[in-house]
Amino acid sequence: MWKLRHALFILLLGLALGTLGLTACDDQGPAEEAGEEVDDTADDIGDEFDDAGDEVEDAFDD
Repeated sequence: MWKLRHALFILLLGLALGTLGLTACDDQGPAEEAGEEVDDTADDIGDEFDDAGDEVEDAFDD
């Protein structure tokens, strides 16, 4: 019974610390903001390639 209580305590402590750690990361630093800008730019480039591919496909269909 003691091992079960000990394991449950460790599990709950881990969950509490994990939740606290995730809550503490509310503010974004400059590196995270730069990373998001890179992600947005990569998404925009991907969208442009998709649009260009659609235009080429439409040109071949005509």
